[in-house]
Amino acid sequence: MDMFCRQCEQVSQGSSCTKSGVCGKSPEVSNLQDLLVYALEGIAVYGKMAQDLGVKDKAVDRFLVEGLFDTVTNVNFDPQRLEETIRKAYTVKEQVKKSFLKAYQEKEGKKFDGQLTEAVNWKPADTRAGLLEQSRTVGILSNPGLEEDNQSLRELLLYNLKGMAAYADHASLLGHENETVNSFFYKGLAALTDMTFSTGALIDLNMEFGKVNLACLAMLDKAHTGRFGSPVPTKVFWGNKKGPAIIVSGHDLLDLEQLLRQTEGRGINIYTHGEMLPAHGYPELKKYKHLVGHFGTAWQNQKKEFDAVPAAVLMTTNCIQKPLDSYLDRIFTTGLVGWPGAAQIEGQGAGKDFSAVIEKSLQLGGFTEETPGQEVMVGFGHDALLSAAPKVIGAVADGSLKHFFLIGGCDGAKPGRNYFTELAQKVPADSVILTLACGKFRFNHLDFGDINGIPRLLDCGQCNDAYSAIVVATELAKAFNCSVNDLPLSIILSWYEQKAVCILTTLLSLGIKNIRLGPSLPAFISPGVLKVLSENFNIRPTTTPEQDLQEMLKK
Repeated sequence: MDMFCRQCEQVSQGSSCTKSGVCGKSPEVSNLQDLLVYALEGIAVYGKMAQDLGVKDKAVDRFLVEGLFDTVTNVNFDPQRLEETIRKAYTVKEQVKKSFLKAYQEKEGKKFDGQLTEAVNWKPADTRAGLLEQSRTVGILSNPGLEEDNQSLRELLLYNLKGMAAYADHASLLGHENETVNSFFYKGLAALTDMTFSTGALIDLNMEFGKVNLACLAMLDKAHTGRFGSPVPTKVFWGNKKGPAIIVSGHDLLDLEQLLRQTEGRGINIYTHGEMLPAHGYPELKKYKHLVGHFGTAWQNQKKEFDAVPAAVLMTTNCIQKPLDSYLDRIFTTGLVGWPGAAQIEGQGAGKDFSAVIEKSLQLGGFTEETPGQEVMVGFGHDALLSAAPKVIGAVADGSLKHFFLIGGCDGAKPGRNYFTELAQKVPADSVILTLACGKFRFNHLDFGDINGIPRLLDCGQCNDAYSAIVVATELAKAFNCSVNDLPLSIILSWYEQKAVCILTTLLSLGIKNIRLGPSLPAFISPGVLKVLSENFNIRPTTTPEQDLQEMLKK
């Protein structure tokens, strides 16, 4: 076995990737990521004890977040950069250790002599080969004696932390942080090193995480709306305009804003791709006239979509696949995203220089003529939806709107995802579909019409905008004087990677039941843990659109 990874939905044979990642991750990258997580755990052990003594360090907080985000699926495939981060992790750990020991001495009047886990003693080998050898002893299978359910819940916690790290990173780059969120990264990572945690305690910790992640999602929502305004319903052109072009994929709205500023007046058309589609609904982004439309569909189709296109491509966060040789010289990565051979736009947050991307787009010349395309609607965040609440409530009261379906989540290439297209098409005409994340590309090109002026398909935004859906569901429950579980609402989620995992955990922590998850259940969820989820939350796998729809409409 060269590697072991089962953190995403597309794991080999539905079990695990052991030779290479379906995502394109090499064994070298996978093992270095395992070692990085172990190094972060060592930092967290000392960091949590330091925090308990009142010692905090925002730079260390940022390092933990970025380090975890580095290991999320489809982010960093560059072994050189991962090695550099691992070596920095040791320096950070020694710094945090020193701060803790000093604070302990000052408070207790003696040297610390407690017993700690092995993670705090880790020191990087001198060579990459040595690091890879170390990685073989620290992965998720490094404790074979663990009971299966206990192991499963540890993995769930780790993937939850990775997903939340992505959202916390986005918010931090916009100047927003939350002490509760930052502290939980230390608590969660430190817990992973403690083999005495019982299964029950790990369930409680994962549920606690769900509440913390809700605060993280709220923070990111505030960061986005504070910087870019609250999304408003907007029609987006889905085609090509004549002229030089830059296609922006990923999730980072700040990167898009900087690029828009730097290309203003240059005769370059900017297109969103994948999860960047909702950007068109934000007032402070849509004011740029050269943000002309959307190109392509979800992340897994990029090889086909970017091939032979005369445009520069900017990848801002996770979503990158191994670039084809045909466009390797015109795809650029930035932030934590990395692929060997792809040009990197250096820097974090504001102040990046995108001149290399701009010059490449001008050299390529862009599209030689306009390609007609349809229009799709975006911008149905919680403010927009709640402003329409009286009309929605009236439609429910008079019987013209009978059911709400939340059909959203991450898309992927694995067979079976046509389920979500077929389900959306079969939803009754007296129902409204809420959607979010890139799973929407399975059906957002279809015409669903409206109910008394209410569009039947409402795009709430990116995966992180699950927060908007939660806010809307909560407010509707208040209006109808019932719980969210009593609403005529069915939730059907497609998942791919760790951000979807942490959103699911948040929904469960809020007590939301009857969620359907597909196209397959996580490989890291043991039968015992699945039984707990089924008994307590009635979570279940998707079956067929017809069968699921029949059961959901009984509600």
